[in-house]
Amino acid sequence: MTLQTAETLPTAEQRLGGSRFEQSATPSRIQALWRNVEPLVRNTAAIAAFLLLWELAPRLGLINRTFLPPFSEIIVKGVEYALAGKLLPQVLVSVGRAAGGFGLGIVTAIPLGVLLGWYRPLEAYFNPLLQLLRQTNPVSLFPAFILFFGIGYATNIAIIYWVVVWPILLGTVNGVRQADPALIKYARSVGLPDWRIFIKVVAPSAAPSVITGMRLAATYSFLMLVVSEMVGASSGLGYLIVNAQYLMSIHLLYVGVIVLALLGIASNWGLVALERRLTAWKQDINP
Repeated sequence: MTLQTAETLPTAEQRLGGSRFEQSATPSRIQALWRNVEPLVRNTAAIAAFLLLWELAPRLGLINRTFLPPFSEIIVKGVEYALAGKLLPQVLVSVGRAAGGFGLGIVTAIPLGVLLGWYRPLEAYFNPLLQLLRQTNPVSLFPAFILFFGIGYATNIAIIYWVVVWPILLGTVNGVRQADPALIKYARSVGLPDWRIFIKVVAPSAAPSVITGMRLAATYSFLMLVVSEMVGASSGLGYLIVNAQYLMSIHLLYVGVIVLALLGIASNWGLVALERRLTAWKQDINP
């Protein structure tokens, strides 16, 4: 049996220092873990609380479950409806109508917005008419669209187009106008033609405003989609919601509402990703 010398024995300060290190290391690990999960918690906490309230309120009798079933029951009904092959066709029909009106709005509003934003005199002549048309209630135009196009796909596309074209048009006009005049002047001083100036200077500057208009337009397209399918359609999520109301299939009604909300969220995420891709040059300038 060997005896430890005084040199090999840990001192009291070393023991206290080690314990202090261990105590400080634990909060550091907790802080690092919290930094990793905090964005997820921040983005999901309010939604989780809302869904929990939705689940508990009908079960505790705070809300009549005939009109608002628990969230879990709605999910089960939606899964059953989807597995039966009945949900996907309705979703595809609605997405096709919304995409048709939205795409038509893009291909007409962006070129017109570029012209109005780039050529100020042209905008001065057309602005009063555009403002008048923009203020026209789209729901009031629905009977007129039915008279022109009949009840069917064309009317759904026309009414969706009417609501999406204006935010895209205004976003494009504002984006083109917000291009830095100093950069445009410099580009002209070095002899660049107008089309090169537009591609190199104006388009990158206008992209965020155009994408913002498109995000608003995507939201409006799903709102008007439901209105159009409730009145003049025999398929789609809007029709599904109205038909479920008539049949008192409340679970199926909320399935349609939830699917529409998820489609709106997915379209917004897609446009946000597109905006980040088109404006990546800003991150290079401002890291």
